[in-house]
Amino acid sequence: MKRTALLNRHLSELVASLGHMDEIIVADAGLPAPHGVRVIDLAVSEGVPGVEDVLRALRGELIIESAMWAEEAPDTVSALMRKEIELWSAQTGNSVAVLRFSHEELKRRSGHARAIVRTGEFTPYANIILTSGVAF
Repeated sequence: MKRTALLNRHLSELVASLGHMDEIIVADAGLPAPHGVRVIDLAVSEGVPGVEDVLRALRGELIIESAMWAEEAPDTVSALMRKEIELWSAQTGNSVAVLRFSHEELKRRSGHARAIVRTGEFTPYANIILTSGVAF
């Protein structure tokens, strides 16, 4: 059995398969998944797991170089995303660029994601695109 925080076999396989500049989306329960994009569905019930829970687990194993979320996200969601990215930067020692664009653009861009990780999050616009970086 793995000893690191990320125990889900599907998430572990996804992280291990990512290359530089690949994108994944950690999504709320309502984000539509384009046809052909892999969905790792972790949703159990409302709020379980939350986006923050999944980001915390991924942070232990994934290097990212950028994070993107919707301009329409409420201040509470933006604050959560910024906090998570600051923790990510501190933990990995890598600077993480932050980009913002419309929710419509996020949905369009989701068609190119390697996977969408669906959470039980019910907070509107609680979706984040993570771009995989390198450890050197």
